Amino acid sequence: MTTPPVYAERRARLAAQLGAGGVAIIPTAPARIRNRDSDYLYRHDSYFFYLTGFTEPNAWLVITAEGRCTLLCQPKDLEREIWDGIRLGPEAAPQALGVDEAHSVDELDRLMPGWLENRQRLWYPFATHSGLETQVERWLGSVRAKVRQGVACPTELMDACGPLDEMRLIKDALELDTMRRACDISAAAHIRAMQTSARRLRAGRDLREFHLDAELLHGFREAGSQYPAYGSIVAGGANACVLHYRADVAPIRDGDLVLIDAGCELDGYASDITRTFPANGRFTGPQRTLYDIVLAAQAAAVDATRVDARFVDPHNAAVAVLAQGMLDVGLLDRNTAGTVDDVIEHRRYTPFYMHRTGHWLGMDVHDCGAYTELNASGERVSRTLKAGMVLTIEPGIYVRPAENVPEAFWNIGIRIEDDAVVTPQGCELISRGVPVDTDAIEALMRD
Repeated sequence: MTTPPVYAERRARLAAQLGAGGVAIIPTAPARIRNRDSDYLYRHDSYFFYLTGFTEPNAWLVITAEGRCTLLCQPKDLEREIWDGIRLGPEAAPQALGVDEAHSVDELDRLMPGWLENRQRLWYPFATHSGLETQVERWLGSVRAKVRQGVACPTELMDACGPLDEMRLIKDALELDTMRRACDISAAAHIRAMQTSARRLRAGRDLREFHLDAELLHGFREAGSQYPAYGSIVAGGANACVLHYRADVAPIRDGDLVLIDAGCELDGYASDITRTFPANGRFTGPQRTLYDIVLAAQAAAVDATRVDARFVDPHNAAVAVLAQGMLDVGLLDRNTAGTVDDVIEHRRYTPFYMHRTGHWLGMDVHDCGAYTELNASGERVSRTLKAGMVLTIEPGIYVRPAENVPEAFWNIGIRIEDDAVVTPQGCELISRGVPVDTDAIEALMRD
């Protein structure tokens, strides 16, 4: 095991931001008990992995402003490795991970106070690890106890998430390559679920949400991804109007629309794709009408996603199309809702579209990074998009039964979501391995 040099480059970039006398402590995630002696499937901390490429639990990284990097990890233990798997160990870590030195994590409390002595600033991720603040206070207490011996204690506590969030917001070539591959895997899994849906219904077989969820999981793992990036949403019929619905036992019937929001995680990076399709492979008239509005809204948002645009611009572009569409088909009554401008100004579209049109995507499905920034006048405004940022574009329409809403649209929930890389030329949709056009979806499901 030898990690690519990009991890050392990231550590050097962070070190350069710590300031004179600065030191940063970055822990990975702990293993977590599911019930009794069974653990949840382990997943590393994203910040830690971003700087090390190391996926074992119970590890810490210490970086100084001078650029020295120290890893603490689990020691070699032949008995535990029989049960839990091979450990890298401190002796092999420097060469494998490119750090300057490594120690057993069992030495953490003994070594850490010494590393904090005579340091001015201590950086660590705020509000991300339960109990970390208590550990830091204990280590600082040990340092402060030596002040009469001439030892100085850090006087500034800084949030390491700040510089790391900014670094992670712009993806490098390695990250973008991984995310493209994750999207390819997820797109193929979506296709697998769509075709299974039509095939089972044509054969007269029972079809339930968990059947399609199983196809997604099979597609993810068969192609080599480690696990889903989040709990997959597989919602048939009226369930698609529940934004965070989870795949359950509900039947999917001939004539239903199915909304699937699912993506795999590959080598630490998430994909996030939503497709809405007719369970039997054929859109009804009302379904197609609303679907085409959402697709047009997404196209407008894609056109608005470019360098120097604001993060909010794709959302505003999508809302303008959705608002016009809602008026055109009668979801909103012109006599009471007014013009498109009235609908937008007073947010009268929110009964049918209540979420934002996107979010950052990266190591976490809702990735880190600020959505606002200060302009030249000191006002907080929507973030400027830059090349290398990755975001989702996901407009939708969700129609629950209600008075004054055309019954033909009741219980239709539609969302179309793609993953977009901001490029100097505009944006690149890296998740279009699964179609979005209604005719292309129907052709896919016929096959």
